[in-house]
Amino acid sequence: MRKIVLVAAVATSALGLAACGETAESADETVAEMNADAESVAEDATAAAEGAADDAGAAAGEGMAEMEEGAAEAGEAMDEAAEEAAAETSAAGDAASRMIDKAVDKAVEKGEAAAEKAIADM
Repeated sequence: MRKIVLVAAVATSALGLAACGETAESADETVAEMNADAESVAEDATAAAEGAADDAGAAAGEGMAEMEEGAAEAGEAMDEAAEEAAAETSAAGDAASRMIDKAVDKAVEKGEAAAEKAIADM
C-alpha cells in the first residue's frame, strides 16, 4: 500500500511539474488527469485494503480452527489420563483390600489361638 501511495505522489508531482510549463487549457487537462490518477490510486488502495482484510479474516478462521482442534486433542488427552488414573486407583484399591483381608485373617487366627490356649489353661 505504501508503494501505491508513493507512486501516486510521484505521478502527482510529475504531472504538477508538467502543468507549470503549459497553458491554462492544458493545465485543466492535467488537473483532470491528476484527478483520474488519484481516483485510480484510491481504488487500488481500497482493493488492496479489502484484500488484506479478506486475508486477515481467512487467517483468523484458520487460527480458530487450529485452536478448536488443539482443544479437542487436549480434551481427549485428559479423558485418557482420567481413565488411566481410574484404572490405577482401582488396582491400588484392590491391593489395599487384599492387604486388609490378610490382616483380618491373621487377627482371627491369633484370636482363635488365644481363645484355644485360654480354654486349655482353664
